[in-house]
Amino acid sequence: MKRSTAEILREYGPFADGEGVHGVSFDGQRVWFASDEKLTAFDPESGEMLRSIEIPADAGTAFDGEHLFQIAEDRIQKIDLKTGAVLATIPAPGGGEDSGLAWAEGALWVGQHRSRKIHQVDPETGKILRTIDSDRFVTGVTWHDNELWHGTWEGDKSELRRIDSRTGDVLEKVDMPPNIVVSGLESDGRDRFFCGGGNSGKVRVVRRPR
Repeated sequence: MKRSTAEILREYGPFADGEGVHGVSFDGQRVWFASDEKLTAFDPESGEMLRSIEIPADAGTAFDGEHLFQIAEDRIQKIDLKTGAVLATIPAPGGGEDSGLAWAEGALWVGQHRSRKIHQVDPETGKILRTIDSDRFVTGVTWHDNELWHGTWEGDKSELRRIDSRTGDVLEKVDMPPNIVVSGLESDGRDRFFCGGGNSGKVRVVRRPR
């Protein structure tokens, strides 16, 4: 198993109003983060705040190439990116104990925090298609080049983990510095991860290990 220490390239925030950062997603141009009662987008190059959508947003966020998906307590909302309207909802598999959210292979991948699981979920019905077990709390979830990554956060210790999506075996660990936590997690599709910083109100950029 590979192991390394996170290389933090940049920090954004803390953002206005003392907001915590929960889910994080990337639509190819903008980074979106969830902060309780709204989704906010910023430019990852300039850091400029671009837009917000007033919507319950207390956990993971995902983008399928056209729509945003947002966990709100015990449900997952499908959101029109242009208007901010909620187009549909499905039940969240953890019933309110859900954390990270990602889109891959035509499905949603949902972290279940304290139950230490990742579920592959049908985006139309909410049906659980399969489940991967973890040995640590699961926070953010993302995919990069057919690799499944998730964040962990227990106490003051956080990691990014690359796991086998069939078995759940840990293939690689990236240790975050002490007292720097990972809530949301998203790949930019190239060489960076965007990491939500929980109650710090920050989003951090971590270099993806090579």
